[in-house]
Amino acid sequence: MPGCYCVYILRCRDGSLYTGYTNDLSRRLRAHREGKASKYTRSRLPVELVYYEQGESKSWALKREYEIKQLSRSAKEALLKS
Repeated sequence: MPGCYCVYILRCRDGSLYTGYTNDLSRRLRAHREGKASKYTRSRLPVELVYYEQGESKSWALKREYEIKQLSRSAKEALLKS
C-alpha cells in the first residue's frame, strides 16, 4: 500500500504486541518478518499483522501510533476485536 500512511499492530511469538507506522505496509511487514525492521520484533519472530489503520498524513500516523502505545493491554486487545 505505497503512498498511504498506516499504523499497525503485530502480535509476536511471545504474545506481545508491537505498534508502528509506515508509508508502505507490505515492505515494512516483509522487513519485520526478515528480522530487519526492529530489535524488538527481531527477537520475537514470527510476527503476525493483527490490526492496521490507514490515514492521510505522517502527522496523523505519528499521533495515532502514540495514542495506541498509551493504551493498556486490555484496551489494545479490545481495539483488535473492533
